[in-house]
Amino acid sequence: MGRLLATPDRAAEIEVDGLAPHGHRAEVMDGADLARLLPPGAVHQGFVFKAAPLEGVPLADLAEPAEGVIVMLDQITDPQNVGAIFRSALAFGARGIVVQDRHSPALAGALAKAAVGATERLPHARVTNLSRALETLAEAGWRAVGLDGATDVDLADALDGSPTVLVMGSEGDGIRRLVAEHCDVLARIPMPGGFESLNVSNAAAVALYEATRRRGG
Repeated sequence: MGRLLATPDRAAEIEVDGLAPHGHRAEVMDGADLARLLPPGAVHQGFVFKAAPLEGVPLADLAEPAEGVIVMLDQITDPQNVGAIFRSALAFGARGIVVQDRHSPALAGALAKAAVGATERLPHARVTNLSRALETLAEAGWRAVGLDGATDVDLADALDGSPTVLVMGSEGDGIRRLVAEHCDVLARIPMPGGFESLNVSNAAAVALYEATRRRGG
């Protein structure tokens, strides 16, 4: 359900008969203690609501039926990048996002802020092993396209309109070798301007747009 934390004056403002809105009871603490509970740079106005972690869905819920686009994130750990990818995935109608249990940030704080509500609306699946997840998705009829700037295949040529898993790797290391080996094709986003790379969240947005376009909208 979550916890409501508030300074004494703010608790007095929002409570009626000892209860805050929606039946919450405020846990009172001073402003300095409240600030220490928040991520660096976060600002509070005398109260904080710590929501319960968002629950993921089973991978099978995203796999069936095989239709549309799924985004898989391979060790992308920056919360703002992950949040922005959630936002783009929701905007372009993706089925959901697959992340690894380890090496992925919690869907809260800066990530949730960057997602602007997308984490609550777009399903996500947390899996132990991305390679095995790709095998499961392949058996269900999905085709995996990994983004890799070093390949000669352009993304538009790699997409064929079939149910597609877009696999995005970290900005530093890219997609890990074993995960890349489980992709049907590796493709690049051509950049005629001569600049060699995009931020991973921007690359995801471009890839989602292209995949949506190939599916006919």
